[in-house]
Amino acid sequence: MSTSFKRGMLGLLLVIPSFLILLVVVIIPILYAIRESLIDENGTGFGLANYIRLFTDAAMRKNVLYTLNLTIVSTLLTLVISYAMAVYLRFGSGFVVTWIRRLYFVPMFIPGVIATYALITTYSNHGWAPRFLLTLGIDSFPKIIYDYKGLLLANLWFNIPFATMLLSSALAGIPNSVIESARDAGARTMQLFVRFILPLSYKTMWVAATFIFMGVIGSFTAPFLIGANSPQVLGVAMQQVFSSYQETHMASAMAVFMFILCSFMGYFYIRTMVQDADAN
Repeated sequence: MSTSFKRGMLGLLLVIPSFLILLVVVIIPILYAIRESLIDENGTGFGLANYIRLFTDAAMRKNVLYTLNLTIVSTLLTLVISYAMAVYLRFGSGFVVTWIRRLYFVPMFIPGVIATYALITTYSNHGWAPRFLLTLGIDSFPKIIYDYKGLLLANLWFNIPFATMLLSSALAGIPNSVIESARDAGARTMQLFVRFILPLSYKTMWVAATFIFMGVIGSFTAPFLIGANSPQVLGVAMQQVFSSYQETHMASAMAVFMFILCSFMGYFYIRTMVQDADAN
């Protein structure tokens, strides 16, 4: 056997275990969920009845729109805040920058359940924040827990540290010589950002946006504990449809829809990476 054939066989043997794990853990469950989602409520035939109900039933449609709204807003706000923080950490200096650099990733090491209960004890009707304001004579406090605002706050807490870490790494890879040359050429701050900093970090922004989008749309702990009863994010609604109403086929349709949304986001990320690789 030739050396190239032996190397090819060795590479195949090394790939097979990973492929088998991927097959068992990811591919087969996805195919099974797709099959289950196409079974009608009587369990006797196949069709798109579950998907039609997902978009025509008033409660289901509200859940879908609520989830998409929360996911998109959370992703955009997280990217804006994280990018601004990353730029400040990259080009700023002083005492504040040093302490932000040391502390901004701390939320990543706090379990989601603990962080969610911390939000409850802080911002609920009887939390310490309303009680503190009450001592100052302020008896009104906005509803945050069991509301859209609470979920948005939780998503920012969970995702900003991770996104900031990714974007900081990307900005740290921009050579100082590029920045100094642009400034010597007379580039203003906004021109420097639009023409140099942003183009050199947009790939990492896509990576961050992809992971944030997938994390938010598939979140369960915070929406389950501090989300409103109606409408609900799809993760919580799917759990109730599956466990409380025993509608496994409808729950599978919701899961497949969430997978399609994540795949759609992943497609644009992969296409951007491929186009960039071809350009290089």
